[in-house]
Amino acid sequence: MNRLATLVLLGLSVCSAYPVNGDGKEEDANMDLAQRYLENYYNLTKKVESIYRRKDISPIDNKIREMQKFLGLEVTGKLDSNTLEMIRKPRCGVPDVGHFTTFPGTPKWSKTHLTYRIVNYTPDLPREAVDAAIEKALGVWKEVTPLTFSRMQEGEADIMISFAVGEHGDFYPFDGPGATLAHAYPPGSGIHGDVHFDDDEKWTEKAAGTNLFFVAAHELGHALGLMHSANPEALMYPVYRSFKDLAGFRLSQDDVDGIQFLYGAPTTPKTNYVTPTEPVPPRSKTPAKCDPALSFDAVSTLRGEILFFKDRYFWRRSHWSPEPGLHLISSFWPSLPSNLDAAYEVSSKDTVFVFKGNKFWAVRGNEVQAGYPRNIHTLGFPATIRKVDAAISNKEQKKTYFFVEDKYWRFDEKTQTMERGFPRRIEDDFPGVEPKVDAVLEAFGFLYFFSGSSQYEFDPNAKRVTHIFKSNSWLLC
Repeated sequence: MNRLATLVLLGLSVCSAYPVNGDGKEEDANMDLAQRYLENYYNLTKKVESIYRRKDISPIDNKIREMQKFLGLEVTGKLDSNTLEMIRKPRCGVPDVGHFTTFPGTPKWSKTHLTYRIVNYTPDLPREAVDAAIEKALGVWKEVTPLTFSRMQEGEADIMISFAVGEHGDFYPFDGPGATLAHAYPPGSGIHGDVHFDDDEKWTEKAAGTNLFFVAAHELGHALGLMHSANPEALMYPVYRSFKDLAGFRLSQDDVDGIQFLYGAPTTPKTNYVTPTEPVPPRSKTPAKCDPALSFDAVSTLRGEILFFKDRYFWRRSHWSPEPGLHLISSFWPSLPSNLDAAYEVSSKDTVFVFKGNKFWAVRGNEVQAGYPRNIHTLGFPATIRKVDAAISNKEQKKTYFFVEDKYWRFDEKTQTMERGFPRRIEDDFPGVEPKVDAVLEAFGFLYFFSGSSQYEFDPNAKRVTHIFKSNSWLLC
């Protein structure tokens, strides 16, 4: 078999869920279903006789164990109920191999700027919704690599995207609703790099049905050279799962490691970013994370990560990576200023609000939202307040706390108004905390107040400070 044919076979396969008709045929139907699944996704040779007709089934048992291990199931070698439930779920049509690997031979694009074309559309969604889903799906890979993408309206693009039903010209027909949702080819010329969606699925913009953005992001990972991951949290895990928080979707570290193995990390701000409005300060020093005198300008969460801002930089700490990474603010948000005053996340809005002086910005992912910056007095502060020192939002209470000098205000996120009875003195409601607060973070049921090079762990139930640490202890110092 030539290399092109080999890659085509690796890129596509078909899976179908068999109905179970009658108790007497249930075992046979389950075995048929499992055999097709193992042939399609785990390289079980079709020369092997049917699973349920062989007395020596150890090769089949081994393949079932391989499948169970890859999909994160209990490894029994038997078709137990959990295994049968998993193999009936909708999934990608590309086979499962290894841990996190790329296609054999590690095919990748030899250039960093790629073109794509949406050849046709599904009737399930408006054309603009399909366009937006594909653009957003490409964006999740663009954010963590040097890759850029531009759309073509006609002609041959690197990545040709189409919707089809049944037999659609590549000898690997789709199978109707459920089972195989889509398939894609690895990088290369001709059909390679192309993505096909089964238009018998019900494609949606939301979590209900089959979300086009999520499936497109997965398949485009294949079009860029990634195979499946055995990590159930990874985008490249083969079995489809819905996300309630689609707006807050982020690649797992497993996905990032895989794509950066092929293309590396981003090296410069993307070309479609606007030029920073604030000039870069000359000869500014990079902050040393373990400097015992280190203080932070602002601290905020962002989609499960914690961001520690200092001057032109911020450290990014996540549960995916033990080592905090240092980044320029301008590399993520070129239009934001440096030397911030405060920042906080409203997770229900998937938005981080950033403050400097009498202005504030709304950030979602790596995009500053339209209509910003706004004046802080639109939040209800009196004219005498010129800046905010720190802020934090409580998602259960739907209240945001703003700290200014030795006082604090409380803002109702539901009514978008400043509450009556404020400001109050910080020392009255947070005894033991230094009245000048630089930043606030909520974690593990405690509030962490940063003041200079120290942070105060405050128990909101006991209303007392329980520990005092160095501010940079979050940076593994």
